[in-house]
Amino acid sequence: MTGTDADRFDAVLAVLDTYFDGLYFSDTARLRHVFHPSATYAAIVDGALLHRTMDAYFPIVDRREAPAARHEQRRDRVAAIDFAGPTTALARVHCAIGSNAYVDLLSLLWIDGRWQIVAKVFHAEPLAP
Repeated sequence: MTGTDADRFDAVLAVLDTYFDGLYFSDTARLRHVFHPSATYAAIVDGALLHRTMDAYFPIVDRREAPAARHEQRRDRVAAIDFAGPTTALARVHCAIGSNAYVDLLSLLWIDGRWQIVAKVFHAEPLAP
């Protein structure tokens, strides 16, 4: 990607805004725009690896009631964006869906003229009361 560090940062922030909106509105069209089709989704759940492809992940999002429909308070924020080079970034973000708080580590690459998420590794825990 050409441009300044600020341009790269702003471009990644725009991807993250779309990502947060996709989660909040359970909008897989938005999520499909920010995730590369071959992206990985992974976490440890009940002591075991949970791994999904995007083809497996998007139908789950489609089936769940959107946090927006439940009038949930938005709790998404960007904690950090680090660049390993002009075409590689890592974002640490926080959000909440239902009764869980999430910390997502999103690996992004500059592919086909835009930033795309190629890996989502996350941790979930119950929201504090």
